[in-house]
Amino acid sequence: MSWVSPIKDKETLQKFENGLKAAGEKYYVLFEIGLGTGLKMPDILGLRNEDVWEKEVLELNIGKKTIRRIFKIPENLQREILVYTEGKDPKAWLFPGRNGSKGPLSKEHACRVMKRVGEELGLPPVGSSTMRKTFAWNYYKATGDIFYLQNLFNHASPSITYRYIGEKPKRTVKDDQRSRFLLGKDDNGKKRILLLENTLEEIRESLGDSGKNDAFFGRVDCLLTEMEELTENFKRM
Repeated sequence: MSWVSPIKDKETLQKFENGLKAAGEKYYVLFEIGLGTGLKMPDILGLRNEDVWEKEVLELNIGKKTIRRIFKIPENLQREILVYTEGKDPKAWLFPGRNGSKGPLSKEHACRVMKRVGEELGLPPVGSSTMRKTFAWNYYKATGDIFYLQNLFNHASPSITYRYIGEKPKRTVKDDQRSRFLLGKDDNGKKRILLLENTLEEIRESLGDSGKNDAFFGRVDCLLTEMEELTENFKRM
């Protein structure tokens, strides 16, 4: 799977949106909802018309722990949704599948359309998280509030969120104080290290498993390379 980045240039973003409009209204509105709210594509595809009709926010479970998060719907996006859903069955899927399908539009098909539009414009790889990353990058550039995004996306640390949007982590004295508190609280730092140790031990044991495919070893190689670089940088601090 290719690493996808946010679309940072406004003119390029506009061209991409126009390309989605040409491909079909539902692909454009799908992208706009992800771009305006920060929702994941599977969560958006699981919505019905009544879920978004005249709504200012969407409250959904995220992650495996069913954590509740509130996603705001900007006013301009509310208007887009109102026009898109006008006259449609409230119980119907917001983004129905192909003719004859009883289910919603599939993630795979939506991604193929977005990828094709991106390729036609000569963009770097486009995927299901492009719209979400673009939302996050725009929000961060407008507010500088990485912690809001970290909480919204349920990331374990701000550094993950920085990397997610393609920005270098920026730390202040306040950030360091916050990290000291969080790592010390209930031995969270030690617990996180233990979880990493257990994961690495499981990976180490799996290296001798001849049944693992090449992609597994590729992911392990990437993980180890990144960890080695991070470790060297940490030692130099």
